[in-house]
Amino acid sequence: MTEKELIAKIVEYFETKIFKNHIEASLKNNAKLKSYNINPIVVKYLSKVLEGDYTAKGVAKALYYPRVLGTSINTSFGTRIQNMFVELGLAQGSLIKGMDIEFTDKIDNRQKWCQLKSGPNTINSEDVNPLIKKFTTVTNLARTNSMNLNNSDLILGVLYGEENQLSQHYKRIDQQFPVIIGKEFWHRLTGFPNFYDGLVDELHKSILTIDTKDLINQGCVDLEEEIKNSPLFDF
Repeated sequence: MTEKELIAKIVEYFETKIFKNHIEASLKNNAKLKSYNINPIVVKYLSKVLEGDYTAKGVAKALYYPRVLGTSINTSFGTRIQNMFVELGLAQGSLIKGMDIEFTDKIDNRQKWCQLKSGPNTINSEDVNPLIKKFTTVTNLARTNSMNLNNSDLILGVLYGEENQLSQHYKRIDQQFPVIIGKEFWHRLTGFPNFYDGLVDELHKSILTIDTKDLINQGCVDLEEEIKNSPLFDF
């Protein structure tokens, strides 16, 4: 498969499995009042910030916007990408506990066992030691089973960003196991040096064609109607 063909396949996957699913799930799941655990103090304040008053419309926006624009898309992103790599034949699901995928590194031609992370700031200090422990366990297992594996074959693959953007938490891990981010990660995975840049450009073009005009409005309207009729609120 050529670089252009592979980029087109990934863009299509994003359009159908990530963006379209997000839109449909947002309207189906997040426009229902029962899907929220409501803090009555905070939601009143946020309604005032958004609408200048405590109203059903303001409450709907305060609940719906963060869910649709934040958690719902970010939660599914990593899992979808992992599945995409396997479905498109770029990698295999790893049989080793703690690793997400396995693939042949197109730069050094060695097998890599990889745990995926989304971006350069997506772990915190509490994640560092458990991640290092997982990688160390795999290393010890490999030695026990006489596998041809060294520390450089166990990587943390970060899907987007640049090396100078990596948090200190990632840098601590990188002292023992490689953290490969953005352009270099996609190069190792696909074999194309500029694949990441080309993919980002094509995804930007694709995003501009997506019809999202009713996503926020319709979801908020549906949620607002429920809120108006709910005994939880005292407008």
